[in-house]
Amino acid sequence: MPASICKLVALPLSKFQRWAFLAVFSAVAVCAHFGSRSLEVFSSVLPISLPADFGGLALGERIFGMLGYFVSILPQTLAEFQFSVSWLVNVFVSIFLLILLLLFLYTVRHYHFTLNRLFGHQRHPYIDIDSADWPKITIFIAAHNEEAVIAGCLEALLEVDYPADKILLMPLNDRSSDRTREIIDEFVIQYPGRIQPFHRTSGKPGKAAALKDATELVDTDIIIVFDADYVPAKGLIKHLVAPFFDPEVGAVMGRVVPQNVSSSLLTRLLDLERSAGYQVDQQARMNLGLVPQYGGTVGGIRLRALESSGGWHDDVLAEDTDLTIRFLLNNWKTVYQNRAECYEEVPEEWPARVKQIKRWAKGHNQALYRHFRKILFMSGLKPQEKLDAMALLGVYAMSPLLIFGWVIGIVLYYCNLSPIPDLALSLFAMSAFSVLGNFAAFFEIAAAVYLDGSQQRIRLLPFTVIGFLISMTSISMATLEMMADSVRLNPRELKWDKTPRYRKVEVDA
Repeated sequence: MPASICKLVALPLSKFQRWAFLAVFSAVAVCAHFGSRSLEVFSSVLPISLPADFGGLALGERIFGMLGYFVSILPQTLAEFQFSVSWLVNVFVSIFLLILLLLFLYTVRHYHFTLNRLFGHQRHPYIDIDSADWPKITIFIAAHNEEAVIAGCLEALLEVDYPADKILLMPLNDRSSDRTREIIDEFVIQYPGRIQPFHRTSGKPGKAAALKDATELVDTDIIIVFDADYVPAKGLIKHLVAPFFDPEVGAVMGRVVPQNVSSSLLTRLLDLERSAGYQVDQQARMNLGLVPQYGGTVGGIRLRALESSGGWHDDVLAEDTDLTIRFLLNNWKTVYQNRAECYEEVPEEWPARVKQIKRWAKGHNQALYRHFRKILFMSGLKPQEKLDAMALLGVYAMSPLLIFGWVIGIVLYYCNLSPIPDLALSLFAMSAFSVLGNFAAFFEIAAAVYLDGSQQRIRLLPFTVIGFLISMTSISMATLEMMADSVRLNPRELKWDKTPRYRKVEVDA
């Protein structure tokens, strides 16, 4: 081994650096030694000519000769590189403008929803139904290790304003390892005939899989679904059932209101998000005849609509979004009832919130992949329904696109490579901030606070930037994880990754 190489190996470098230096050294030595042959090959590709006596030159002369030839062809190489860079810049500018267009469309959409909610005609077509021949219903309470909250949900449902002989409670205990089963069985003994427990000890994991198994035991045409941490208001069930007197209605969604708002800054921010999402976004879609979203809990489903749409899909993470789109594709209406309020626990800690967002993002993007083309090419939908459904499916895809657009814009702008005017960059920043926010556009939050009559909450609006950045990052990470899973030979199994509960378990003295 030559002395120079021995000295190189002895340097305090990492293993990767040593091998990289050896590779470069070997390449230079080989090219120098076989320089005539190497440059003959290069000359067949590049417009250069070799001297006749090149092969007879000494090693050092060959090296300097090669450097001289490369310097001589450098201007032409740079010109070709500049052409390639110009082409690449045009591609990135086109992508940037496309992302800007999408952000602008979402901005217009949110402004439209907000103005409609503030000044437009409000549709509450089933709000006056209070007395009727109420149908028999089954209420599912999805539960997995819910000993802290299941009792509160069951107690509230047993007190709702609905004929007791026409309501059956069915807690879905999906392989809980805590006292959930014991608590449910205590209620069964205490309220005979009113509760039919479903203790699931095997089968595919996940909420959708549990709902699929339990639905096979139902003999009513209407089912209402709650998560175990939800506490329904007394008149909620009638509000959810009333729209089913319309035979075209396949699903109904109520409004979710956080009950642990005062716990932390995060819970206060989530309260603003929920207000905007339901008070403005959902109600505006109801007003405009678009696509209100069934949210997976605090909602009702017509069994015939479910069966005609393919039943529960137990291979999805967001069964609610999946079902909303499948109902639309099968000509069933989804109705939003803004006054059907139910109270939930929201995450009080940021790690739990990030986990929740990532789960929602994966499920939503999964639905986007499955249903976007069906929505686009289905002939029976109104144009406004198509646009709203595609916007609904694409909302979680906007975060990675937004980050990509930011990177493109910053690189092109500061490298002075871009024909994009400052106005376009400013519009991009404004639209990015306005479209996503904390999943609800910031002006929708302001409108919701006004409509709720609790205007002091608006002072928290600047803090929603925190939620905006965390949500955008979490969604982008979830998207990358999905892309990585899609190429795995053994994809990771879906699991019911529930949000932590913060109510303390009551222990009998």
